[in-house]
Amino acid sequence: MTSHHLAGRMGKRSERIATLLLCVVVLGWETMPVWGEDSMPVVHELVRHALPYTTKIEPVGDKAVTDGMAAASQLVSLQATRSVGPYALAGRIRADYERVQGALQSRGYYGGHVRISVEAGGRTVDGRAPDLAGFLASVQPGEAVTIHLGAVLGEQFTVGRIIIVGEDGDGQGTAGKAADGKQEKADQPSVRQVLSLSEGERSSLGLKEGAPAVAEDVLAIQGRLLTYLQEEGYGLSDVQAPQAILHPERKQIDVQIRMKRGPKLVIGPMTLKGLERVKPDYVRRRMLLREGQLYQPSVLEQARLDLGSTGLFASVIQKNGDKVLPLPSQKPAPGGKKSAGKKMAEQPLPPGVEGALPIDFDFSEGKRHRLTGDVGYSTDLGGRAGVSWLHRNLLGRGEQLRVAAMATGLGGTAQQGLGYDGYVDFMKPDFLQRSQSLDLRIEAIRQLLYSYRQTAFLVQGRVERPLWKDFSGSVGMTLEQEHIRQFGRKAEYFIASVPIKLDYDGTHRSSPIEPATHGFRVSLGVTPSVSLEHKTSFFIPMNMQASTYFDLARLGLTRPGSSVIAMRVMIGSIQGASTWNLPPDQRLYAGGPGSIRGFRYQGVGPQYGTTKYAIGGTSMDAGTVEFRQRLPKNFGLAAFVDAGQVSGNSMPGHGRLRVGCGGGVRYFTPIGPVRVDVAMPINRPNRGDKWELYLGLGETF
Repeated sequence: MTSHHLAGRMGKRSERIATLLLCVVVLGWETMPVWGEDSMPVVHELVRHALPYTTKIEPVGDKAVTDGMAAASQLVSLQATRSVGPYALAGRIRADYERVQGALQSRGYYGGHVRISVEAGGRTVDGRAPDLAGFLASVQPGEAVTIHLGAVLGEQFTVGRIIIVGEDGDGQGTAGKAADGKQEKADQPSVRQVLSLSEGERSSLGLKEGAPAVAEDVLAIQGRLLTYLQEEGYGLSDVQAPQAILHPERKQIDVQIRMKRGPKLVIGPMTLKGLERVKPDYVRRRMLLREGQLYQPSVLEQARLDLGSTGLFASVIQKNGDKVLPLPSQKPAPGGKKSAGKKMAEQPLPPGVEGALPIDFDFSEGKRHRLTGDVGYSTDLGGRAGVSWLHRNLLGRGEQLRVAAMATGLGGTAQQGLGYDGYVDFMKPDFLQRSQSLDLRIEAIRQLLYSYRQTAFLVQGRVERPLWKDFSGSVGMTLEQEHIRQFGRKAEYFIASVPIKLDYDGTHRSSPIEPATHGFRVSLGVTPSVSLEHKTSFFIPMNMQASTYFDLARLGLTRPGSSVIAMRVMIGSIQGASTWNLPPDQRLYAGGPGSIRGFRYQGVGPQYGTTKYAIGGTSMDAGTVEFRQRLPKNFGLAAFVDAGQVSGNSMPGHGRLRVGCGGGVRYFTPIGPVRVDVAMPINRPNRGDKWELYLGLGETF
């Protein structure tokens, strides 16, 4: 291109830019208010000058609409964080008409309209006024600007017909039936392939003719119908978003939905991918799925979650196969398409099934080994420190092997020296039948308490399983060989016992370390036992512990889970032998973080003479009331009162009642709350501690 051509083009371009700028200046000058010569501002100052304002929502008859208006309005959401100049504010006001109108229509008020007015300097201007920007520009610094946002609702529209059409419906064709079962009129526009719904499909819609045309309810039809179809076996069904047809003359909307049922399916061959050390037979037995079972997403999801709960996998992904397979009785499709397996042919299939859908599970196995530490402290039991090693999948079917060693009695007013606790624990899940576990343990213990000094070796076995909803039970066998010294006397004991336990947990916590906020927990235990070698005796310890949790949110006072009253009751009794005929470690004691705080461990009950040595008893009862308050940033507080007693009478309710009280702080972590409590006795016994400090993980109950 030559230089004179380029200059010519640049000249023409400059002329156009100059003309455009002139037009902008002229238009801007015409819309600007008139000021005195000395106070005339510059244009860019008007644009940049921030104009603070306050938005007031005028309540309407429907509270949901009032709340929706506040949520949809940018005037409300931006007024405190993003101030703008008068011209930008005018644009924000005009944009709010459409935004807030959507809040009205979402509740069915299609005939309503939004009203916005701006008040400043004793004047009020409508939000649609042509001179709104000029009015805002004339507001003097320091003058209050108030924007009133309201609406006229009008009559609420209702739902007319709900029409379900086939996948290729095009809006033309013969008359058919709507979802409500009514025949369409021949003189009205109809759709092609209008589908008739079954009674169950109609009920799943959750919306009937004449109901308020609330957008949330109308849009929910899609999810409800799709879920119902898939749970009925139509695994490849498709339901599109509802389309609303507005009829202002009759104050109604018709709802049209495109739907494709597809074939009714059963579960076909299942493929397990990604298994390395976990045995496939364990996975198949665990997930309780079989070929030929009706395809239901909820059942597949439950199987996936159950496999994830074993702790063996980092992730479990379930996918549907690419193609639907013909049933075994059907002829293979052209092209060598395979049919479902022989297992399916050997069992009856649900009625109406047309094919089998293969299912693929992709696994990513988690880490097999875990090393953890355990540290705790209380002024009565002193410090404890230990380490444990866990193998999650010892034999390929979820078996867990745990080896732990802990040093105990590191100081403490209830301790006379250093002790230890070491064990090897083997747990076999799904023992003999699903959800039944076998637990075997070998343990060595040494405790140098003021009540007694014990060195023991234990062998334990237990079978545990769920019984009914929220109920579980266990039964086991324990053999214990121990050497005990109490009050200067030594004795050897060999104890055989059969612990039987029944548990109920209605708190529905996601994990055992999560603090409960509602519901009940009850535990009952009976342990027939026989003591040999020294003063042979047969005795039956029995115990019961119950706790309940009341969330103050049920009274409308706080947010859910933030303020909870927790209460606990503990009762124990030993039948068949007196106190002195029982091994000292089998007697009942109270005091410490697990029963009555403020008293040292085993510090409540009969004492040996005027010493602080506890004798123990054959009955015990204790209760706790605790208030728990969550605070911001993962902190919390607690206040509690504990009370209880121990006696040599086998019936609870006897003995000297001891009461302790205190409080503490909590710091909530992903593995449970870290607890620090301080407690004091109200009626301290002879040589009892004046106060106790407890540090631990998790709530006391």
